[in-house]
Amino acid sequence: MSPYSPQAKLAAYRSVDAHGIVAGADPHSLVLTLFDAIIGRLMAARACIEQGQIARKAGLLHSSVTLLGELRGSLDMQNGGSLARNLSDLYDYMLRRVLHANVSNDQAALGEVLGLLGEIREAWAAIGPEVKGRGSGAAAAG
Repeated sequence: MSPYSPQAKLAAYRSVDAHGIVAGADPHSLVLTLFDAIIGRLMAARACIEQGQIARKAGLLHSSVTLLGELRGSLDMQNGGSLARNLSDLYDYMLRRVLHANVSNDQAALGEVLGLLGEIREAWAAIGPEVKGRGSGAAAAG
């Protein structure tokens, strides 16, 4: 792909836009961004299964696994207590379900992960005002 092609220009714009969002975001918002990115990719991967786009599905699920790993890595295991341990175990379970879905084209497994992520995302969004009022460290229980 030529650096002057429309696709390259669009990719560069998206990269700059994404870096700008990350640079100006607080930790709580970054975790929400991770949730949204994972959910978006899983939904797109589920559509790819329906449409038989196996290569694209695999790329989306690979990206989802990477982002789930980032989400899991954002947990503060030293100070998060049982909540951090439980979330870590849940994220590990989701990782395994996504890998299973990739191998088996299992839409139900993706639906299960989407449901779990949606619930955690809603809870995380709900604590936003409280966490933002306390300052940094919001990603401790992400």
